Amino acid sequence: MAVSDSKGGIYNPEGLDIKTVQSQKKQTKSVKGFSGAKDITNEELLELPVDILVPAALENVLTGENAEKIKAKLIVEMANGPTTPEADEIFAKKGIVLIPDILANSGGVCTSYFEWYQNMHQESWSRDQVLEKLDKQMVQAFSDVLEIKNKFNTTFRNAAYILAAQRIISAMK
Repeated sequence: MAVSDSKGGIYNPEGLDIKTVQSQKKQTKSVKGFSGAKDITNEELLELPVDILVPAALENVLTGENAEKIKAKLIVEMANGPTTPEADEIFAKKGIVLIPDILANSGGVCTSYFEWYQNMHQESWSRDQVLEKLDKQMVQAFSDVLEIKNKFNTTFRNAAYILAAQRIISAMK
C-alpha cells in the first residue's frame, strides 16, 4: 500500500505494483511522483491504516510522540532501533505485536556467519544451501523467542532479551 525513500513516500490503498515502483526508483532516484499513488511524507506513511508496518531504514522513527497514531497491527523492525522505549511501551499497551530488530533482521547476521564459516573451511555453498540453513536458523530463533514470550507473558523484544541473557549465563557457567 505504501513505500518511502529518503525523499518521501507514496500511498495507494488499493496496493502498489512493486516492480513498477522499483523501475521508477531506478530511473528517477525516487518513489515520489509515482503514477497511481498519492505522494505522502515519511511521517504520514507511519500512521497509515495498514496491517503490517515495516520500518526499514532509520532508527528512532517510532517514538512516544507518534506511537498513539500508529494503526498497524504488526510492526516488523527491519531497521536497527527504529522504535524508542517510549513507543515500545505504547505499542505493548495497544496490543500491537512488534517483532524487534534483533530478531527480524538477524538473517543478515546469520548469513554473514555462514560466509565466514565457508571461508574458514574453504567451502562454497549453493544459494539453495544457504537459504535452507538460514530458514532453519530463523525458524528456530523465532520459535525460541516465542516460547519465552509465552512463558513470561511479555513482548517479543523482552523475550529476545531474556533468551539472550539466558544463553550468556549458560555459556558463562
